[in-house]
Amino acid sequence: MNKRGHVLNAVLLSIGLGYLIEPAGDLQTFETIVQVTIPVTLGALFPDVDTDFGKHRKTLHNLPVLALFLAFPYAFGNLEWVWLGVLTHYVLDIAGSKRGIALFYPVWKKEFGLPVGVAVSSRHADVMTMVVTVAELVIAAAIIYEAHLWVTDSAQHAIGL
Repeated sequence: MNKRGHVLNAVLLSIGLGYLIEPAGDLQTFETIVQVTIPVTLGALFPDVDTDFGKHRKTLHNLPVLALFLAFPYAFGNLEWVWLGVLTHYVLDIAGSKRGIALFYPVWKKEFGLPVGVAVSSRHADVMTMVVTVAELVIAAAIIYEAHLWVTDSAQHAIGL
């Protein structure tokens, strides 16, 4: 996808996540959306820095880079949501575009993608971005729902209910 698609995906995903995390629709929901949107959008743009150096869709589009962003908050205590932006960038490039990305670069240069993607310059690119974003939100909702059930069940078990 292009930069516009990655920003659109990040912003819409952040709004959806804000409501999934704080579903009341009040000031706390808005604050959550703001807290999530900026780092997710920055993370969504980061992998395309490799257009200025290295090999695009290889140098910064791989699992070792994602692992660094996952570890960063634990090591430095900030940027908690940036990894999600990087991940959603990868998902959009794999599922939304024809080309895919080299997930295991530099060990393996093969690019992985799904056969449902469209060309970055396609007039259907925005529609594909929306489809991928909705799919991401459905998965996020399922994860949040399951996590809530697990926490609730664990708490009830701990107090003997």
